[in-house]
Amino acid sequence: MKNALFFILVTIIALFTGCKPSREKSLKQITEMETRLSSSQTMIFDKAKADSLLDLYNKYIQRFPKDSLSPKYLFRSAQLSMTMGDGPRSLELFDRYMTSYPENPKASVCMFFKAYVYENLLHNLDKAKETYLSFAEKYPNSEFARDAKIAVQNLGKSPEEMVREFEARQKADSARQADSLRTSGKKRRK
Repeated sequence: MKNALFFILVTIIALFTGCKPSREKSLKQITEMETRLSSSQTMIFDKAKADSLLDLYNKYIQRFPKDSLSPKYLFRSAQLSMTMGDGPRSLELFDRYMTSYPENPKASVCMFFKAYVYENLLHNLDKAKETYLSFAEKYPNSEFARDAKIAVQNLGKSPEEMVREFEARQKADSARQADSLRTSGKKRRK
């Protein structure tokens, strides 16, 4: 009887452990889905494939939270959600990344993307401004610090308004250069 019970217990354990996908199998599934999503013959975004990939990322992160690839997949998941136009989901994933991996260099990028999501997907310009300014203060040496400051200056402006302002600055700069040349020319003649 003990042998039969032992055999049943071993069989049950084998079935349960056999049902869970291994790390390698999960990685293979993710790689295949990433390839399918990025190598689509048409330029049409396939939401079903993207949702499947998000699901695979999430399962991997849950199953292997300490794995070195989990931060990478969490970041990709947040970016993919942003690309899909899912503002709330991408904010949640960027926040999760910053909380889980605050020392990772991508944490600063997540904060910048949060501001972008507030601005462009959720159209919450107050939160966008607050987040851009917090980003610029917290990460002044980031490659995106200048972009954050420019974004704050242009919040709520239409592309046409930005072009007009740019052209006005160019015109003013040209006028200053012309004045400077005239002034320096008069000084030389004297």
